[in-house]
Amino acid sequence: MLTIIPAAAKQSADVDEFDENLDPEVPPLTAEEARQWRKRNPTISLWWVVWVQVLVGGVVALVAGLWFADVRMAWSAGYGALAVVIPAALFARGLSRQRSATHSSSAITGFMVWEMVKIALTVAMLVAAPRLVSQLSWLALLAGFVVTMKVYWVAMWLRPARRNSLKD
Repeated sequence: MLTIIPAAAKQSADVDEFDENLDPEVPPLTAEEARQWRKRNPTISLWWVVWVQVLVGGVVALVAGLWFADVRMAWSAGYGALAVVIPAALFARGLSRQRSATHSSSAITGFMVWEMVKIALTVAMLVAAPRLVSQLSWLALLAGFVVTMKVYWVAMWLRPARRNSLKD
């Protein structure tokens, strides 16, 4: 793992214990190198992923309803997709409010808290499914849930490939 620490921070007492893990031959990035690196390694918006999940969930519900010619299959698959989309949207909202975190420990804590909220809400929605969807089809719900969940992997796959070198 590559760790880049400015020279001023290296002299700090907080970093001294990690000095043996640093590679002294790796120079820090200049502002221009950092800008080029960010250009080659763009981030994916969480909101883009959530909107793609909404789209995929709608398609799965529509296909389930048409394939089986049964509205309850469409509702079950749609609810399975919602059990992914609603917690993911809440997670994205929580993390977007965390962007101004100045300390890495608070950013990590915020991420973990919102991830736990997302998991708890997903489990609660799945537990509530039989009461909310009449004549629930668990197989259709599971299909909507899994296909919508796989959007995370598709988003990573569609992301531009990382380059190993900082200079072309």
